[in-house]
Amino acid sequence: MSEITDFEALRRAMAENSEEPEGPARNARAEELLVAAERLDIPLAVIEALGHQVKAYNYSSEKDRVFVPFARLLRMWDERPEDFDEYEAHSLHWVFKWVSAGMLDQPHIPLASIEKWLGEMEHRYRLAGYSERAVRSAELSVAEHVGDRARAERAYGAWLAADRDQMADCHACELHGQGAWQVRCDDDAKALELWRPVLEGEYACAHEPHTVLASSLAPLLRLGRVDEARAHHLRGLRLVRPMESMRGAYADHVEFCALTGNEARALELLAERPAYFTDTGHPRSRLDFMAVVALLMDRLTALGLGGRQVPGPSGRAWTARELAAHARVEALELAGRFDARNGTSYVGDRVRARMAQHPLVERLPLGVRTVRPAGAPVVAPPPAPGVREVPEERGERGEPETRGEPETPEAHDLAGLLTEARRLSDTLRPEALQAWAAVARAAQDTALDARDRAEIAEHEAMARGPEGTALYERAAELYAESGDPGEARAARARGAYVRALTGEVDAALALIDGLYDETLALYAEEATGVRQTASVVMSRARVLVHRARGEAPGAGDPDRLGEAERAVREVLALVDGRAGDDVRLAARAAEGRAMLAELAEGAGDAERAARLFRRAAAQYVGAGLPWFAVDHEVRAAALAYGLGDTAGAEAALRSALEHGGPYAEPAGRAQLHLQIAEVTGARGAAGEAAEHALQAAHWADEAGESATLGAWARHQLGGFLLRQGRCAEAAEVLESALPELSAETHGDGAVVQTRWWLGDCLSELGEHRAAAEHRLRAAEIARHWPEQQDHATLAHLAAESLSNAGLLEEADRAYTRAGELWHSIGNQHFLVRSLRARAWLALREEAGAQRARELMTDAVRRCEEARDAAADPVAREQFTSELAHTHRQFGDLLARSAQEDAEGGGEDEDEVIRAVFEAALAQIERAAALFAALGTDGLHARTGAELAAAWLETDLGRPAGATARARAVLAAYEDAGDEDGGASDEITRARRAEAHQLLALPESG
Repeated sequence: MSEITDFEALRRAMAENSEEPEGPARNARAEELLVAAERLDIPLAVIEALGHQVKAYNYSSEKDRVFVPFARLLRMWDERPEDFDEYEAHSLHWVFKWVSAGMLDQPHIPLASIEKWLGEMEHRYRLAGYSERAVRSAELSVAEHVGDRARAERAYGAWLAADRDQMADCHACELHGQGAWQVRCDDDAKALELWRPVLEGEYACAHEPHTVLASSLAPLLRLGRVDEARAHHLRGLRLVRPMESMRGAYADHVEFCALTGNEARALELLAERPAYFTDTGHPRSRLDFMAVVALLMDRLTALGLGGRQVPGPSGRAWTARELAAHARVEALELAGRFDARNGTSYVGDRVRARMAQHPLVERLPLGVRTVRPAGAPVVAPPPAPGVREVPEERGERGEPETRGEPETPEAHDLAGLLTEARRLSDTLRPEALQAWAAVARAAQDTALDARDRAEIAEHEAMARGPEGTALYERAAELYAESGDPGEARAARARGAYVRALTGEVDAALALIDGLYDETLALYAEEATGVRQTASVVMSRARVLVHRARGEAPGAGDPDRLGEAERAVREVLALVDGRAGDDVRLAARAAEGRAMLAELAEGAGDAERAARLFRRAAAQYVGAGLPWFAVDHEVRAAALAYGLGDTAGAEAALRSALEHGGPYAEPAGRAQLHLQIAEVTGARGAAGEAAEHALQAAHWADEAGESATLGAWARHQLGGFLLRQGRCAEAAEVLESALPELSAETHGDGAVVQTRWWLGDCLSELGEHRAAAEHRLRAAEIARHWPEQQDHATLAHLAAESLSNAGLLEEADRAYTRAGELWHSIGNQHFLVRSLRARAWLALREEAGAQRARELMTDAVRRCEEARDAAADPVAREQFTSELAHTHRQFGDLLARSAQEDAEGGGEDEDEVIRAVFEAALAQIERAAALFAALGTDGLHARTGAELAAAWLETDLGRPAGATARARAVLAAYEDAGDEDGGASDEITRARRAEAHQLLALPESG
């Protein structure tokens, strides 16, 4: 380390070390600084270095080392209190609370010693004149830790009754402690109400709301407030992740994941913190962590994943089952040490209860990429067939009689499977194909009659899709063998349609025309029923619609469209009014309407097509077949959106989700949620859009499409969260999306937008260096785009982040590049702003005042040129405003640079400063005049400039000028009301107050 030779250098070094991340490296540096302080032979230097060491140890994994330096501090206080300044005396008493908590957390310290320490704390606080509030809070911790409910309640009441003074914890920490006690008392709702001011940002400190967010997770889940719990997890984890000392809060987040079906996320968190398994400096948080690890591993084992490799203590590989046993032993051994020290079973009882918890939510989507661990017993919902996959009817006869040999158990099972499969087919349930597949498996070694074999064959044909054509022929032969010529022709007709789908349109049409004539003849002779006839007529209509709307030569031809429409109307004429309770005929009518909609769309009549799709969907729903409505509702939504009917599009999509949700495959559900998110987001409902994007991400992960559809959903979700100001949540989601977003799959625009949004989030969170990185990487992609507006904006934003991160040279380069881009695209406003920003950067550099003035002068010149060249009055007024702001900033910059000029101006520093103030005043007067030219639009900016000028007049010893300017400001607001509470009224009140402050100065009298 560099040599520290004086007290100020020591203080600078301690301040720098305080900014370093928590951990052993910071602790080691604190130890080095104590050695350096001892060499200075200044008692206060040693006291401050010891205090720094205590703080470093307390906020690290080495909390057990805090007692030695504190004992030395206390001895120094007892021997020579005069060596302590006011701040260090206060700090000494403040740290009593840390040491009290630290003793409780170390099971090797006897309870009698802790009680003695509590008495010592009370005695010393009384001598120093402090309230007993902090003492009673510490007593509550002791009583609660050993399970002494009566004493804890007394201490809690005394804590709240005592006066708040300098020794009381900050409001945020006190509220956390009060809420934690309410949780112990099983009053989750009261705890959350106590925590509300911390959660809403009214109170905060270095470790809050970090711990309150973590502590709130389980209570929120127990109360069913899962949306808040998810938000608190995303916000809170981001806060505790970089802080080594917050193992207990980190454990709360792991527990949250274990209790909400997010086991994979929990494993990722364990992998991020391997040292948490073994750090021994704080046994109490290690106990919490190991208990949660046991809970998680038991959960994985219950899901059938006990043999899965998981993160664990270094030195060996761990399976979930092995780590569960290890963590349980560790947790119970630690709990036993605490209970032996305390003489109760309270800690062990709580730990056992924590490890035995059951999930509170089966699966809570988090928005971040979280894949359910492989092997979990998840049954996917059956797929929702599309329009062309409607299960066909199987004749009009009743259930088959029992035939053949006497029933065996297997035959009885097969009969039951047949009955169920036919029931599902008759009601057009989406599970019908699965049921027939079960029949086929069960019937492999069983002799069946021709009818049964025909139905099995045809359903297998349906399941195979284009590869099932030959099976339709086999089914037709079996139907004919069973004595049902109508069903045989219906099967061949269905096979013909499949041939058309594979490209054999002409052959399919030739085949089906013959079947059509034969079936109508049979129907006329009453040799077949309406269902079989409707099936053949529908198959012919399908082929004709496909020819008219598909990719075959001649598609879109008006004659073909007309022929197809006539065929569809023939279906409707056959089935309309005959459906009754027969859902299969009702389905034919609904499908016919949908086919008319397709033809209308092909003819360019989008409005009629949308109306017909909606009617078809309504018919399916009315027939009790809502799963068939989904495709038509989605298509109606697309048409409505194209027609500008966003409300209609949204309504149709919501209906699709309602009707298809229970039956759709995960990918289909993800698509529906994502479409609704985009529509609702477009109308400004960011909260609702975020909920649908969240669900889209969840279902995309379930579908195994995390890297494609899931990444896009997370991209959208992050944007919607950002629009609501939920920056921490948005950042977590966007960071999760980035690794899977790619220009090839999602487009480079999505990658740029995600990094842009993430930069905005991180900037709001104060993570400026990371914000700059994302903005620069987005700018590098946008650099290759033909339109350079986004490139310029991102370069400018990156410069802001670099400046805020204290990277001045990098910021200046980025602002320079942004200025070049603004100039190239003709945006003079932002060119001027980039010059102003560079001027302020220059002022922050050593001896940079002259360079700062040159840049600000250039900004004024360019702005004046742009204003003078503007022919449009509106543009001229905008440049006048920009010029006014530039003069105002120039004045402020000059006033701030006065001291630097004075230091280099020789003996007559006062004259140098006076000259600079005069120049600043001239710039601000120009600004005020330009703002005045803008009328009421420039009122607040003008009065702000006048007040700044008044303060300069005061500094220059011209009280009369200052008074005149203050009175002018008051006169400007004579007719302005300030009762509405808006932002403008706040400015008015502030301006008036400042003017009165100036008038009250003795020199202004």
